[in-house]
Order: sequence, then C-alpha cells, then structure tokens
Amino acid sequence: MRATTMKEHKQTKDVPEEMMLRDYLALDRTRLANDRTLLSFIRTSLYLLVTAFAIVELKSLEDFMFLTWILVIASAVSLIAGITNYMRMKRKLRDYYTGA
Repeated sequence: MRATTMKEHKQTKDVPEEMMLRDYLALDRTRLANDRTLLSFIRTSLYLLVTAFAIVELKSLEDFMFLTWILVIASAVSLIAGITNYMRMKRKLRDYYTGA
C-alpha cells in the first residue's frame, strides 16, 4: 500500500503528510462515528423532551407532573453530555493526528 500525500487527499487538512490512505480513511470513519454519536444524543434528548410535553398535555396524567421535570432535566443532561463528548473526542482526534 503506498503512502499518499496531502495533495492527494484534500478532505483532511490537519494531518501529517506521511499518513497512508488507510489512516485517512480510519480518521474519516472516526469523525463520522463521532458525528453519529452526537446526533444520537440529540435524538435521545428530544425524545425525552417530547415525552415530558406529552405528559403535560394529557389531563389523565396530571398526577405524574414530577415525572415531567425529571424528563426535562434528563433531556438537558443528555444534550450537555452529548455535546461535551463530541467536543472532547474532536479535540482528541485533532491532537492525536497533529502530534500535539
């Protein structure tokens, strides 16, 4: 397998030139996986929030208002955890491939 230069692979700008094509592909896969993970955290957060609003709107579930607040808090925690995880992993990838 031959090594590719930075000019041959234009998608990734912040990686050393001596990386091989499989390294570029692994980096791209990891970045895409990180994006998918963030989207799944956002989706979970939205599901929790929608469930909380559904409980508020249903008159038969008025006894479960405490659950509404628990779901809203869980939604916020899920969103914050997802964003934090995304940023941490993005920084790790950048630091690893730039040699910092």
